[in-house]
Amino acid sequence: MAKTRPGKRDLDSCTIKGTNKVVRVGDCVLMRPADVGTPPYVARVEKIEADNRNNVKVKVRWYYRPEESMGGRRQFHGAKELFLSDHQDVQSANTIEGKCTVHSFKNYTKLENVGTDDYFCRFEYKAATGAFTPDRVAVYCKCEMPYNPDDLMVQCEGCKDWFHPSCMGMTIEEAKKLDHFLCSDCVAEDDPKKGGSTFSSSPMDVRKPDNKRRKR
Repeated sequence: MAKTRPGKRDLDSCTIKGTNKVVRVGDCVLMRPADVGTPPYVARVEKIEADNRNNVKVKVRWYYRPEESMGGRRQFHGAKELFLSDHQDVQSANTIEGKCTVHSFKNYTKLENVGTDDYFCRFEYKAATGAFTPDRVAVYCKCEMPYNPDDLMVQCEGCKDWFHPSCMGMTIEEAKKLDHFLCSDCVAEDDPKKGGSTFSSSPMDVRKPDNKRRKR
């Protein structure tokens, strides 16, 4: 157990001000931003403590949004994507506005409905250097981009790779009507074979070969 400073005591939980919602160590929370009109900060609670005046503070580890990172937001970043940073702070518990859930990438792609307070994380981020862990992820399609769970993709029955409709010269509406699909490379290799796989919106259960990986 972490040492507590004199006059401080560790708490197992605290209640969000004005609500009956309980926050415990390990929970993900939404914290009030400094500027009005900006989205709330997202953090993971690492420790909860109170002083001898019963002022409650939380030690948090911040999640960064892609636009807050050194590299900025890129095409494959999802709208609800966060990076778990190594940046930690101590904040008043009164700045907590609510609770949220930060899913693993795999679990997020399996959600039937994504709620307002649902997020996902697939990278850890070092705020001082801009480095990511892992530094290599699976890439898909002719454009060789990591998977964005907000984008619809089609799977080729031949090579089992996944493709963005736009990279295949299709609109999303056309892709949704597909019963079968073969990419251009597989058509060239097996011209008499007409067909392919059915449309799907989640390629996460498909394993990618090692040679289809690169630095993000």
